[in-house]
Amino acid sequence: MTIPVTMPRQTDGHLILVGLPGAGKSTVGRAVARRLGRPFLDFDAEIERRVGCTVARYFALHGEPAFRTLEVALTQELAAAPPMILAPGGGWITNPGVVDLLRPPGRIVHLRVSPAEALRRISRSRNLRPLLQEADPKAKMEELWVARRALYNGADMVLDVESLTSQQVTYSVAQLAHQRTPEVG
Repeated sequence: MTIPVTMPRQTDGHLILVGLPGAGKSTVGRAVARRLGRPFLDFDAEIERRVGCTVARYFALHGEPAFRTLEVALTQELAAAPPMILAPGGGWITNPGVVDLLRPPGRIVHLRVSPAEALRRISRSRNLRPLLQEADPKAKMEELWVARRALYNGADMVLDVESLTSQQVTYSVAQLAHQRTPEVG
């Protein structure tokens, strides 16, 4: 992906979707991008393209800290890019300083889903989640939720995606793009 940096940065910034694995960040992100006519970027897909292997394989070969370094570098690039809809991985928000790189003017939306529902959703997926390759994925998902909940809940908008239809989620996230960015993130 080539990220254009010659265009002036728009005042509304990126919309960044965060949440547990399985919350629907990529699915919602694609739908919101279509609705707004903005580019969409899935961090995991972009990193896989750049490193030439899956995230699961990269984790196995290089470990989580090396992967988190790639996420931070990508975020730094995106800070100067025109507004997009971004879907970073579930652990992106744990990287110190990444939120400050994009917000303001970018805004963060937490797609909140219970750990049990997240696990149910990803068990149907063919996409391997490296942090859930454990003997007890349910316990690991709960652990991720406890460790990340406060960071996720610092979002500009929190949507309980279990109680909304996909159309309602898409509409709500798209509406955030039309609101003025507050002066303070």
